[in-house]
Amino acid sequence: MAPRRMRSGGGRTRGNLRAMNYETTVETQTREEVPPEVLGLEDEERRARSRRRLIIAAVALVVLLAVLYYAFSGGGDAADAGASEDQSPVVSVISPGRGTVQGTINATGTLAARRAMPVGVVGEGGRVVSVPVEAGQWVRAGQILAVIDRSVQIQQAESAEANIQVANADAELAQANLDRALKLVARGFISKADIDRLTATRDAAVARVRVAEAQYGERRARNAQLNIVAPAAGLLLERKVEPGQVVSPGTGELFSIAKDGEMELLAEVGETELAKLAVGVTAEVTPVGTGKAFTGQVWQIAPVIDEQDRQGTARIALAYAPELRPGGFASAVIKSGTVVAPILPESAILNDEEGSYVYIVGKDSKVARRAVKSGIVTAEGITVIEGLDGTEKVVMRAGGFLSPGEVVRPRLTKGE
Repeated sequence: MAPRRMRSGGGRTRGNLRAMNYETTVETQTREEVPPEVLGLEDEERRARSRRRLIIAAVALVVLLAVLYYAFSGGGDAADAGASEDQSPVVSVISPGRGTVQGTINATGTLAARRAMPVGVVGEGGRVVSVPVEAGQWVRAGQILAVIDRSVQIQQAESAEANIQVANADAELAQANLDRALKLVARGFISKADIDRLTATRDAAVARVRVAEAQYGERRARNAQLNIVAPAAGLLLERKVEPGQVVSPGTGELFSIAKDGEMELLAEVGETELAKLAVGVTAEVTPVGTGKAFTGQVWQIAPVIDEQDRQGTARIALAYAPELRPGGFASAVIKSGTVVAPILPESAILNDEEGSYVYIVGKDSKVARRAVKSGIVTAEGITVIEGLDGTEKVVMRAGGFLSPGEVVRPRLTKGE
C-alpha cells in the first residue's frame, strides 16, 4: 500500500513541472512575439520615471540644505537681527512718571513735660505737717500741696498784731497832748517850741503805728508762704516730700508739675534733616510699648547742633494722654514738605563706587546707565530727585546682570 501512494504523489509532481514549463515557454514565446517598437516605449517610460524621481530627490536635498544653511548662518543681516532679538534677555521696565510725595523725617527721642514747673519752699520752711496730693493728680492754681507747721509763726503774728495796738495807743496819747497844748498857746502857758516838740512826738507815734502794721503784714505773708501751693494748674508729675520732713529754701525741688498737662517729644534729628523742618509742621509720635500714635506739632527747633553727634533737637508739642509719660522713649514721623519726582522700586536703584544709578532702555532696545540722586523713601518706593524726568523706561530688577549697550527685550509693567 505505501509504495503505491508514493508513486501517485510523484505523478502529480511531474504533472505540475510539465505545466510550469509550458507556461514559461508560452510567456517566452509571447514576449518574443512583441514588436521591438513597443518594448522601446516601455523602457523609455521607465527611464523618464527614474529621472523624475532623481530630480525630486535633488530638489528636496537642495531645499533641506538651504534650510540648514539659513538656520545656522542666520540668513543675512535681517536674520542676524532677528536671531539676536530672540536670544536677548527679557527685562521688566517701568515708566514711573512723576508723583507728589509727602516728605517725612523719622526721628526718636525722649518724652517730657512741655512746661515743667519745679515747686519748692518759698518761705522760711519748717516741719511738714501734711501732703494732701499724690503724683498723677491734676491740681489747680493755688491749691495747697504741702502744709508746714506754723505754731511759732502764729505766735509771732499775734505779737506783731499787739504791737499795732500799742503803737495806736501811743499815737492817740501824743495827739491828745498836742491838742491840749494848742489850747494853751494863746494864753501864753505853752511856748512855740513846746508845740513843735509835741507835734513831732505825735508824728513819730503815728509812724510807729504804720511800722507795726507793716510788720504784722509781713508776718502774715510769711505764714502764708509756709504752705506750698501750685503755681499753675496742671498734672502733678513728682512728689518728693513726706510728712514729718523738715524743709527749707535750700531743700530743693519738692514737687514737679506739667503745666496744663502738655507734653512734648525731644526728637533728635540730623543736621541735614533739621534744615528741612519748620515750626508748625505736624508729626506722628508713637511711644514705645504702645501701638497708638499721637499727632503733634513742631513748636521749636534747636538753634544749635551738637558737635559730637551732629544732631539737633526738634521739640514736638503734644496734648495730654495717659500713654505719654515723661522720660519715656518714642519715635516720630515728621512731615517735611512735599516733593514732586519719579518714584522707583528699591530694586531699580543700584550703587557702586561711582554712586547711585539706574539702567534705562532706549528706543533701540539697548541698555544705558543713568546716574541718579535718590530722595525721600516712602512705602511706594524711593523718589529720584535728580537724573530722571519720569518718561524713561527704567529696568526694575536684575540690573546687576546687565551691561551698558546690551540689547534686551523690554516688558513694560506698572510696578509693584
